[in-house]
Amino acid sequence: MSTGKILLGVLAGVAVGATLGILFAPDKGSATRKKISDKGGEYADEIGDKFHKFVDGVSKKFDSAKESVNEMAENGKYKAQEAGSHLASTANRKM
Repeated sequence: MSTGKILLGVLAGVAVGATLGILFAPDKGSATRKKISDKGGEYADEIGDKFHKFVDGVSKKFDSAKESVNEMAENGKYKAQEAGSHLASTANRKM
């Protein structure tokens, strides 16, 4: 499941929970609003933490891919140099 879908699901759950909390709250309005606000802050912190973990994971994967590309480029460069040297030596022998 993609992170975007998870985030959307969490936000929808928060909205539904807040609405139901208001409708069925036994406390007076100000206390209920404070509870919802506190819970919203907790959810926002959790989402922020998950977002940072997601960004860190993507960053690590990007760095890994970058290293792989650099290694392939170095290998290709080395092989091209070898092929060039071999071609040059073959040409010199034929002359």
